[in-house]
Amino acid sequence: MPGFAPGMTARRFLLGHALWPLAALLALSLLSMGLGGDFWLADRFYAWEGGRWALQNSFLTEHLIHRFGRDASTAAWLGVFAFWLFARMRPALSEWRRPLAFLLMSTLLAVMMASGLKSLTNMDCPWDLSRYGGANAYFGLLDARPAGLERGICFPAGHASAGYSWVALYFFFLFVQPRLRWAGLAIGLGLGLLFGVSQQLRGAHFLSHDVWTLGISWFVALALYLTMARREAPATAPAAVPLLRSAGR
Repeated sequence: MPGFAPGMTARRFLLGHALWPLAALLALSLLSMGLGGDFWLADRFYAWEGGRWALQNSFLTEHLIHRFGRDASTAAWLGVFAFWLFARMRPALSEWRRPLAFLLMSTLLAVMMASGLKSLTNMDCPWDLSRYGGANAYFGLLDARPAGLERGICFPAGHASAGYSWVALYFFFLFVQPRLRWAGLAIGLGLGLLFGVSQQLRGAHFLSHDVWTLGISWFVALALYLTMARREAPATAPAAVPLLRSAGR
């Protein structure tokens, strides 16, 4: 199948990109949600901030990372969209069209899925809980909430999806320049961690909320990549697209 990393069989690809990430997601979920890792980490953040969410409305976490970071991610998506439109008008850039379309759809779908699930899972933010100065008792993902209790809209992490959705860059570079795929992954993970940890410091999310957002972003990108890569005609690993060929030499 086209689109795999050079020298990688379909079996190895699925093992490394589907089974191992799924195992990691389940293990981290067990650690954070089942064994109390969420509370362990949030307790330490809360104590470090003096028994309150002192960074909830700080310039760094609220305005710079939360608001500006969200806007910057949106601007990056619009930049990719503009490049895709430009490539659509230039025959010389035709090889960019599919990779760019993949990146646009993957990032958008990941953000939409994370945001949509928040309205269904009915879980509170840490700052809503009596343990951290709020009014609500804690109810887990599968727990029944009392009638009349306001719905929780905090799981998975919506803001972190603006960062983690860019793990799709890993697969984007598999399309255009496989040697750069790890740099693409680092960008997505780095942005997700920045946004996610910042929100945890504000009391907006637990660790597990970010873990699931990362999982959603990764598996959306993987599923879309496998779907789009299957449609390519060549049976060999993709060469770099024209504008990147010189970078691979």
